[in-house]
Amino acid sequence: MGFVLSYIGAFHAPKPPHIPVAVVAPAQVSGQVLKRLSALDGDPIDARAATTEHRVRALILDRTVDAAILVDPKGAPDTLLVASAGGPAVSSTAQQIAQTIETDRHRQVTITDIRPPAASDGRGMSSFYLVIGWIVGGYMAATILGMAGGARPANRHRTVIRLGSLALYAIASGLGGAVIAGPLLGALEGHFAELWALGALIVFASAATTVAFQVLWGVIGIGGTILLFVVLGNPSAGGTYPSVLLPPFWRAVGQWLPPGAGTTAVRNTVYFSGNAIAQPLWVLGGYAALGAAVAVTASALRLRRNQRLTDA
Repeated sequence: MGFVLSYIGAFHAPKPPHIPVAVVAPAQVSGQVLKRLSALDGDPIDARAATTEHRVRALILDRTVDAAILVDPKGAPDTLLVASAGGPAVSSTAQQIAQTIETDRHRQVTITDIRPPAASDGRGMSSFYLVIGWIVGGYMAATILGMAGGARPANRHRTVIRLGSLALYAIASGLGGAVIAGPLLGALEGHFAELWALGALIVFASAATTVAFQVLWGVIGIGGTILLFVVLGNPSAGGTYPSVLLPPFWRAVGQWLPPGAGTTAVRNTVYFSGNAIAQPLWVLGGYAALGAAVAVTASALRLRRNQRLTDA
């Protein structure tokens, strides 16, 4: 029921709330265009004025806006700039809105995709699938170690050993994912070292959080990991539909969970020169560090409590 509610709830009615769009237009019509965009039913566009085409291209590539409209002062067809590598669904929605507006103004619009996905990265989904593979591998590895050695390690020393083993696994898994996505399949090329590092961080964030949940709640903690990372994390990650098209709850939580943070970090590293990845890296690092700290601390406290009960 959790899967059904989360996935259908996130995807059953995607609509654009406040897609950030820049507008470059002559002074005499700029206000009219911005007003028209802001007056659309459902308030789908967050329109802002810009000065030049060069400027709006930079805004798109640094992920400040998702699209830009260039109004031709000579009456020629206007231009819509998009970057479909950031999410084809957003680009398609922006095109539909722009074409509707231009039809109302009795003008034509041409579409220019300034950053499409690679030819071997169908619809730009490889980043999402790569991250999901890393996430699943991380919590499955932690789960298998828990099944083999007990969900709750016997003491802090064994918890540290388990986390160390998972750190080695994370490095190997990050390497494997980078090889598959890059040299082997050619889906995400040209950023091998960065993908390896991101993969290791994503896998360890998933694994360390799983260990922390296991130490705190035993076998039930595995269910907590699946609820957080899969039931909530996958549909809100921005894979099928970027977060700007998701309902408010999924849009709010998506970038604070490892699947969403990882997908954004990988996508922006490969296609947007590493722009706007500071928050995703902090989120992933937070899960990795906090998960490890909670696991070690909870193990020590649990051992101390058991010793007190034994002495009593």
